[in-house]
Amino acid sequence: MNDLPRSRTVWAWAALGLAGSLLVAFAAPRAVGDAVVGWWYLPGVPAGRSVSIALLYIGMAALCVAWLGLGLGRQLPAPGRLLIVGTLWLLPLALAPPLFSRDVYSYLAQGTILHLGANPYHSTPSDLARLGRPHVLAAVSPFWRRTTAPYGPLFLELISLIVGITGSDLIAGVLLTRLLELGGIVLLAVFLPRLARALGTDARRAVWLALLSPLVALELVAAGHNDVLMIGMLLAGVVLALEGRPLLGIAVCALAATIKLPALAGTVFIAVSWARAEDSRTAQLRFLLAGALVAVGVLAVVTAAGGLGVSWISTSLFSTPAKVRLAITPATGVGWTLAALLRDGGVATSSRGLESALGVVTFALTAVVGLVLVHRVRIGTVALYLGTFLLVAAAGGPAAWPWYFTWGLVLIAGCRGPQRSIALAAAVALAVFLVKPNGILALPLQTAPAVVVFYALVGGAAWYSWRRRGGDRGAAGRSASLADGAPSALART
Repeated sequence: MNDLPRSRTVWAWAALGLAGSLLVAFAAPRAVGDAVVGWWYLPGVPAGRSVSIALLYIGMAALCVAWLGLGLGRQLPAPGRLLIVGTLWLLPLALAPPLFSRDVYSYLAQGTILHLGANPYHSTPSDLARLGRPHVLAAVSPFWRRTTAPYGPLFLELISLIVGITGSDLIAGVLLTRLLELGGIVLLAVFLPRLARALGTDARRAVWLALLSPLVALELVAAGHNDVLMIGMLLAGVVLALEGRPLLGIAVCALAATIKLPALAGTVFIAVSWARAEDSRTAQLRFLLAGALVAVGVLAVVTAAGGLGVSWISTSLFSTPAKVRLAITPATGVGWTLAALLRDGGVATSSRGLESALGVVTFALTAVVGLVLVHRVRIGTVALYLGTFLLVAAAGGPAAWPWYFTWGLVLIAGCRGPQRSIALAAAVALAVFLVKPNGILALPLQTAPAVVVFYALVGGAAWYSWRRRGGDRGAAGRSASLADGAPSALART
């Protein structure tokens, strides 16, 4: 009898989230106001676009409140029921027009270039005008029309296949691209519970924190970002390794890197952690060599099959994001703030120059953090350390878009500490409001000083909390506990 009120509460939160998702999908066509593409449905909303935008934000807020209410309650339902809730929340968003980004149209433009026989790593969407596809070019954000593709060859080949089916029909292209990317959601649904079981943590909280997250729903599914496919494959690779098949895990992570390159970090962390578990130095070197051969072999096969050469591993992978200046990117925010302070003090300086210099510093710090984590990683901490590195890489890169933090979120969602972190849940819910429906950051560069102060406060609070838990001693104890549980998890497979 006691379970009945709890069940009613769960489904009440689920209903609120569904209402929010439906409201977002209902308001999206007019809120986006896309005169180039339009959409397959266009609800009549009184008073025009401003009302639609207000309704969209109300729907987003309802979805976030429902997610927080569901997860912060006394007990979550079983993973199977959570997956039903997630399906209900995601389906309306999968049918809505792209929100918070126009990147999906860049995908289709690059896929069109490949379908027409050109190389998207050499040609840019602007070339579509002479290739007879001006309609596709018009859908691409003007900011990216002269940028070569920064994505992996497997992803571009898949988009090329979609373009072969849909032609220049952009609406059908978006829907089929979303269908492809929903494969990443399926992978999350399959492997998140398995990650939690391998780590001895709560599968329900892993599914809630990652799969049902508003960050995934709004910034990946609704936006149509290919990150969801990459993180689904990355998660699958890590779980397969934890279940006793590390070389297969390395292969899957390498395959994920041919969608988007950050997944390549998974091959390094898996290879090093499993090599350390070997008894002798010779065995360790043998495993590292085997892992390297598997990763290089997968990359080589996919590269050769695509026929585009090795130019996909190029500077565009890093220079493309660097074209965007975001107040929430630490290097940009600090650089802009320092330049403003120096100008107020009578020192003439270029904010762009400082931002570039700090970008080099943050890249170096990210590399150092990565090396430290790789040095310390063990089998039991591979998900936590790899997830942490990907979070640091998202923050330390040239553009810290909110959806980049899903790279690490799906991995740390399987770890006990993050599963219970109210601060993390609040950050996830707030992050979805940082980008406007049209894909522009809600915080202009002039807000950089406030963002820097916020980062300083959060960093100080995190440092204080870490010191109270005993610093390295507490971290070492938790790592040892996870590592001790890993062999039994491997033995069960």
